[in-house]
This record gives sequence, C-alpha cells and structure tokens, in this order.
Amino acid sequence: MLDYVAGLPAFLGYFAIGIAALGVFSVIYTWLTPQEEVQLIRAGNLAAVTAFLGALVGFSLPLASAAANSVSVVDYIIWAVIGILAQIFAYYIANFTMTDLHKKITAGNIAAGIWGGGIALVIGILNAACMTY
Repeated sequence: MLDYVAGLPAFLGYFAIGIAALGVFSVIYTWLTPQEEVQLIRAGNLAAVTAFLGALVGFSLPLASAAANSVSVVDYIIWAVIGILAQIFAYYIANFTMTDLHKKITAGNIAAGIWGGGIALVIGILNAACMTY
C-alpha cells in the first residue's frame, strides 16, 4: 500500500507550488493590464474572460511542462518564473499587434479577447515545448 502513495509528498509539493505560481501570475497579469479583469468578468464581459483564460492556460502549459521535466523544486520554481516572463512578453506582443487592445476588451470586443488570449496560448505552447531537457 505504501508503494502506491510514495510519490504523494512530491505530488503535493509540486501541486502546491503550481497553484501558488498561478496565483502569483494572476496577480501580476491583472496588475499589468489596464483593464480590470475581475470586475469585467463578474459583469459578464466575454472578451475579458477569453483573454484572461488564454493567459492562464498559456501559463499553465509551461508550468505543467516544468513540473514534468524539472530536476528539483528549485528548478521548477525557476522555470515557473520564466513562464511568467514569457506570458508578460505575450501580453506585449498582443498589445503591439492590436491597437487599443485593452480598450477593446473593456468594451467587450470578443475578437480582441480571442486575440489576446490566443497570443498568450501560442506563446505558452511554444514555451512549454522548449522546457525539455
């Protein structure tokens, strides 16, 4: 029986770090963006939901890859930080390639939300693929 749960402490540690990293990323992302994601999402703004979920998925993919490929907890945390930096880069790419992105998202422009979330997802997929040894 103990053999079945031998990996449980490592799982719980990595999972807790992953949840904490998602929280840190969410705080940084919502601080970085001019729109008020939480209020917009609570108000039913689909563009804001799409952009924010794209950023969360775009961050969680490399986070998952880092958990699977890291050699230690410290290595995992370093790659989580790199994942955050990659998503900040994705945010700036989305803003650079679509004029007034945050205003369009605030106004509920679904295409703008899909664009922002899609860029975050694309960068996240590329980032996750590059996090292998």
